[in-house]
Amino acid sequence: MESRRYRIKDLFLLSPSVEPLGDFCYALDMRKTIFANGEFYHIYNRGVDKREVFLDEADYLRFLKNLREFNINLIREMRAKLSELNSESELSSGEQLVVIIAYCLNPNHFHLILKQISEKGIEKFMHKISTGYTNYFNKKYKRSGALFQGRFKAINVDSNDDLLYLSAYVNRNYFIHGYQGEISQGDWKYCSAIDYLGKRKGTLCDKKIILDQFSVELKSELNSVPELSSDFNEYMVFLNVNAVYLKEKKELEKYLLEEF
Repeated sequence: MESRRYRIKDLFLLSPSVEPLGDFCYALDMRKTIFANGEFYHIYNRGVDKREVFLDEADYLRFLKNLREFNINLIREMRAKLSELNSESELSSGEQLVVIIAYCLNPNHFHLILKQISEKGIEKFMHKISTGYTNYFNKKYKRSGALFQGRFKAINVDSNDDLLYLSAYVNRNYFIHGYQGEISQGDWKYCSAIDYLGKRKGTLCDKKIILDQFSVELKSELNSVPELSSDFNEYMVFLNVNAVYLKEKKELEKYLLEEF
């Protein structure tokens, strides 16, 4: 996938570049995805019957913990148990199943952007996530049965422009779906946007593939946010322009998954 750097003047030209798909329902075109190493994928699932799957802060934090701890090959996992290593120990890219690019957890669904780096890595990773979190949730709330609506949904992101556009969709998904009235009201903390904007030093996501494509040159109006680096400032403009556009239009297009 070819990447490129953007100047601020390009950010506004990129945002509405994708044609809407009219009456086409993306959710009905979910063919089984074949996952390949080195490729990026948009992953999504929601609660069965659209039920909420995160009921309190502890639930969100447990899912985020699972994203970190379950991202490990079985051989490495067995070795860690035998050696009684701490589950928080650093893993090299060769020992991970996927690279997490971005995420957003909403009350009844979640979105992930993943890059597969191990054979069948996404399938293994998502199986662990779904099974592990469902077991936790059912035990905590004294329920049984499926928590998520079937197998997770996935689609290959096959162009750089779409990867950038999708990063805005995922990082501002809480706002786009109306859980937050205005972007200015603050950032949703169960989302990677805060890390992308430099407001939190999270290590769950690899932000480099996205942020490296934004020019370090600043417009004068962005200098009013001195605590952010220039890269973060330009991405903030890109992020918010696209989020407002997506929320206003609410039309399905190539990489946006079904409505909630």
